Order: sequence, then C-alpha cells, then structure tokens
Amino acid sequence: MQKFSGILLCTDLDGTLLREDGSISKQNIDAIEYFKAEGGLFTFITGRMPCFVDDIYNATNPNCPFGCINGGGIYDYENQEYIWSVTLPDAVLEIVECVDINLPEIGIQINTLGNIYSSKDNDAMVEFRKRTNLKKNLCNYHNIQEPIAKVLFCDENEENINCVKELLDSHPLADKFNFIRSEKTLYEILPKGISKGTALLKLVQHLGLDMSKTVAIGDYNNDIEMLRTAGVGVAVANACIEAKKAADFVTVSNEEHAIAAVIDCIDRGCFRH
Repeated sequence: MQKFSGILLCTDLDGTLLREDGSISKQNIDAIEYFKAEGGLFTFITGRMPCFVDDIYNATNPNCPFGCINGGGIYDYENQEYIWSVTLPDAVLEIVECVDINLPEIGIQINTLGNIYSSKDNDAMVEFRKRTNLKKNLCNYHNIQEPIAKVLFCDENEENINCVKELLDSHPLADKFNFIRSEKTLYEILPKGISKGTALLKLVQHLGLDMSKTVAIGDYNNDIEMLRTAGVGVAVANACIEAKKAADFVTVSNEEHAIAAVIDCIDRGCFRH
C-alpha cells in the first residue's frame, strides 16, 4: 500500500495555497505531486466559482472533485459538472435590497452556479475583480434570472463591513441564511447550513472515505468550519486569530510553502491530537 492511501488533503486557495501575488510555489506543486504519487487524494475547497479556477486547477491537478462557492458546491472539473450544489431562496433579494438601500456605498456581486454578476461597483469591488481576473458583467440583482448561489458585499473600509454584518444579523430573515466573512473586504450570504465544512462532508461521502483521515488547511473565517470538520485542521501562520483557534495545528505562512510543510508533516506522522 502507498504511504498516503486513504488520506484526503483539502486546502483553501487565497491566503493558503496561493502566495500574495497569486502564484503557487514550485515547492508546493512538487509536494502535491509527491503526495498524489504515493496514493493521497489532493483537492481544494474555495469560495471561488468553478469558472475561475482554471489556472490553479491545471497547476495542481487535483485527483478528485473540488469544493467551491464557500461550501455550496462540489464540482467535477474533468466532466465540467456539479456533483452536488445548493442555491439561495428568492427571499435573499430582500436582504440584498436592504443593504443596497441602507448602505449604498457597498459593492454587490451576485454569483449563480454558472455566472458572476457585478450588481454595484465600488473601488474595492473593482480591485477584487482585478485581483481575481474577473470580467465586469454588470446586471442589477433584480434582473438575474438564474438561481443565486451566493452574494458578496465588498468594501475596503472595516467600519462599512461591520455595518453590513450588523444589518444582516438584525434583518427579519437572518435565520434563513448563513453569513460569513471570507476576506478582509468581503462579507457573504450563503444558504442556511452551508460552509466549507459542509463541502468537506459531502466530498468525503462521495469518495467513501474516513473523515478521520482528512487534513484541511485554511487561513480565514470562512475556513473555520472546514478546519473543525476535518480529521486534522491546520491554519497557516498568516491566518486570522479565529482560524488559528479552530485549528489543531498552525504551520508556516502561505509565503513559506505551507502545503509542502503540511505534506511533510503527514509524511513524518507529526499530526497527533
């Protein structure tokens, strides 16, 4: 039997696998190839949509489906189809409109299972699109005809993001949805009960694996449930305090080949609760 047989390694992308310039180090790529060659299953669980992970997928070549939309989908890239997905109820538009009216400076992006729409721009949203190589696809949220997978609110001002959080938490429909901060400038609406931990559970079920033999790596609040759900949760050194508290271990930063460091730890049997 190969040394990593039966082990599933799931990583977050931005701030974890990816360096600050968006690149993936050769050390990480080489370690991932070694892990797979020895029988391990490698993939990622990301807030991104399947339509803009092509370069990352081709660089790392996951050998099983990946999680996307912050836990709202499991995607089979080889067959270009969702294995599992969930979308938001139509009532989400009431909350989006509430934010739009009360906090008009906030950027709004709507993600469906297949498309990404810019419903309201601000400087932070323009920068987010630039950083993630997203095209500008303007469409008012009321005019989107597809089921909505998630909603992103974007602003560079910490106080404005806090205002979004307070407004969402106090909305009469708040208990019908999940709210999560996925980056410093992003606050999101997800379907009720959905997180990256949900995606990990669905993926493990699909693959017929043992959850105790899963390792998850992340850096931010939207990774917390994935870190808690995995057999071993690992936060990178650059992770937020909440993610570090949720993790079983803390490794090196995303600038120091964190995935390679974790694979080395698995290889040496370092992860013991």
